[in-house]
Amino acid sequence: MVASGSRDAKPGMKNYDFVVVGAGISGASAAFYLADLGTVLLLETEAVPGYHSTGRSAALFTPNFGPPVVRKLNVAGHDFFVSPPDGFSDRPLLTPRQSLTIARPGEEENLAAVLASSTAQHPIFEITPEEACRLTPIVRRDVIAAAALEPGVTDMDVAAIHQGFLGGFRKKGGVIHISAHVSGLYRESQGWRVEAGGETFHAGFIINAAGAWGDHVAGLAGIAPIGLVAKRRTMIGIETSLPLAETPLVEFAGEEAYFKPDTGRILASPGDETPVPPQDVQPEEWDIAVAADWLQRHTTLDVRRVANSWAGLRTFVSDHAPVVGEEPGHPGFFWLVGQGGYGIMHSPTLGRATAALIETGDLPPDLLVIGLGVDDLGPARLRRAPAQP
Repeated sequence: MVASGSRDAKPGMKNYDFVVVGAGISGASAAFYLADLGTVLLLETEAVPGYHSTGRSAALFTPNFGPPVVRKLNVAGHDFFVSPPDGFSDRPLLTPRQSLTIARPGEEENLAAVLASSTAQHPIFEITPEEACRLTPIVRRDVIAAAALEPGVTDMDVAAIHQGFLGGFRKKGGVIHISAHVSGLYRESQGWRVEAGGETFHAGFIINAAGAWGDHVAGLAGIAPIGLVAKRRTMIGIETSLPLAETPLVEFAGEEAYFKPDTGRILASPGDETPVPPQDVQPEEWDIAVAADWLQRHTTLDVRRVANSWAGLRTFVSDHAPVVGEEPGHPGFFWLVGQGGYGIMHSPTLGRATAALIETGDLPPDLLVIGLGVDDLGPARLRRAPAQP
């Protein structure tokens, strides 16, 4: 049951059932669902919610990508994006894209792992090199030995999804404070005292959705880190007048680089995952050059100028699955971090999971049915000592 901790609130102190730290996509989605259970304050260090990761994502809905827990979460969110709540957004959250995976000559065996991830709900099937050329005419023919197509991959409207959660949260009476850096978290007998942005608040629950800064927020509460590692991901934009709107995302089996069309440009990434301290991350010249060179070698584009470039943070724990659950031994401190590159896809599912775990102690029934359990997501799995050989 939800307890507000109001007995610890001091005169004049603002009291909330939940304080969510971080207004990126994860914090926004959690706040959206928690607002159905009680009063919620959403705190954001930056002047703009989603500045470090959410606002820099060229997100795709890729149902068959990632480790097993991640794939289950991917699929669980699909219905929300297809049919969001009334009034959530005035435009579609998903638009058709498709994904094309190519194997170069001599690397055809790398396609087997891609085809093996096919499911009945979201199939992947092999196509001929000629069909691949038709779908993506800018890829050089001599680099295509085999190919696989995944029709179920779609573009995600990141801004609409994020603003849908924030707007819906406000409509439910939620409160957002921006430029409100959390400087102190203190456990009290019936909840938590929160110092942020020069003010003091009281909450029954703290939801740590601080992304790359999640371990730092935990440290303010006297809680040991769970090993979050922030990794830089670089994107470049190449302007083009070619009619590529129907071109799928293109990647090559066995490597992380990819490109996809955008309005009037091609977006490409070297697929870098460089560990960095939590920061306002910027692209490195080397990674920009690597992405441009890769695009030049694999397509017919003449990449003379990079129109724009940026980098974002993707944050992982050791098993690359998200961390969602209460910290053992610290009642009311709830983790919602470690989404890696899947935070947009997972937002409605993990937002629902957060609310359900806090209200009932268990995951929503639809997640239990597909084989997800509390231990798959909770922080306790990261606290266990490794098995002895």
